[in-house]
Amino acid sequence: MATIQASGIMFAAGLPSFYSPNARVSATMNAPKIRMMNPISLPKLSNKVFVEDNLDLKNGFKNETQNMEQHHDDDDHKLVAAKLFGIMEAVADRVEMHKSVGEQRNNWNHLFLSSINGISLTAAFMTGIAGTSSGSSLLALKLSSTILYAAATGMLALINRIQPSQLAEEQRNAERLFKLLHGELQTVLALGNPSDADVNEAMEKVLALDRAYPLPLLGTMLEKFPSRVEPAVWWPQQQIRRKRRLTARKMNNGWDSKLEEQMRRIVEVIKEKDLDDYLRLANKALKLNKMLAVSGPLFSGLGAVASAFVDHHHGSSWAVIIGVVAGALASAVNTFQHGGQLGMVLEMYRGNAGFFKLMEETIESNVNESDVERRENGDLFEIKVALCLGRSLSELRNLAATSSENGEANNIEFASKLF
Repeated sequence: MATIQASGIMFAAGLPSFYSPNARVSATMNAPKIRMMNPISLPKLSNKVFVEDNLDLKNGFKNETQNMEQHHDDDDHKLVAAKLFGIMEAVADRVEMHKSVGEQRNNWNHLFLSSINGISLTAAFMTGIAGTSSGSSLLALKLSSTILYAAATGMLALINRIQPSQLAEEQRNAERLFKLLHGELQTVLALGNPSDADVNEAMEKVLALDRAYPLPLLGTMLEKFPSRVEPAVWWPQQQIRRKRRLTARKMNNGWDSKLEEQMRRIVEVIKEKDLDDYLRLANKALKLNKMLAVSGPLFSGLGAVASAFVDHHHGSSWAVIIGVVAGALASAVNTFQHGGQLGMVLEMYRGNAGFFKLMEETIESNVNESDVERRENGDLFEIKVALCLGRSLSELRNLAATSSENGEANNIEFASKLF
């Protein structure tokens, strides 16, 4: 065995002989013994730590799964928020639509009122002049007054059918309620973590408002002369209540037996006093409006018939009297009915009755719910009820206590102080 014995310098000096073609290399080299150094200690990699940090031995890649789930939840929340923003845009558009239509129908009421009164009084004036005329002027005055009376009769029948003042009040109510819904959606988004239940609830409320206050006149217009007035209903009949969890929670979700009894007493007062009173007033306004809706066209139609029989040569004084008086009465009835806006008054009473009906259903649905965790927070609910009735919390509690002591509806004050 050949061993290397030369150092680096000797090896460099022997290079020429090494490359000589006639030289025969025969050398033995002894390599010096290499002194073994201490072994280098490398850090020992812990496979156990790596596995524990990156793997969940039962459920797979723990960190990656959590990140994927969190990303998926964020996408869901963004989608739900986008849906709510889309509904808010539709609600804002409806606010503007109902506002514009309400102004238009209010203008109808004023224009029809002034036009019909002007036509009726002009026809009455021409009928009176026709009674003192003769010849061709008599015929012209008779025909003109008859035509004007007929036009007034038709216009009165039309506006009594659609009730422009009531239509305008419907649109004002719809505008206010859509604004309220828009504010509720803003609150849901501001509180954070909206869900699909919020989207479905918002959709149901929008569609319920569309049914309660339709925009078109033909086909979907509300009945203006029902047999009996019922409270306006603009909320979903099968609405699903969902309790929004609050950060600060109390035992039993803020409810106790005292609060439940207080709410039951308030519901009784609302039903016996406020709701009943507004329905009674609405039915009285309906009866008066029906009577005037028939009287106006009847008087103007009577004036049209009387003006046609005016004849100076045959002593038709009664025709002149009836024609003139009928025109004056038609103008008076029209002014009282549409100038006084009885349709608007009727719709206002109906809307107020609907407000108390909604309060009644909301309170009863919370109190009758056996699971207190599914109810709205008791403290928050009490504040809402007090504000809706225009009372402080102490006044609300005193009202419940007074109603339980008196017992009779006649001795109890109205629940609402707002209207």
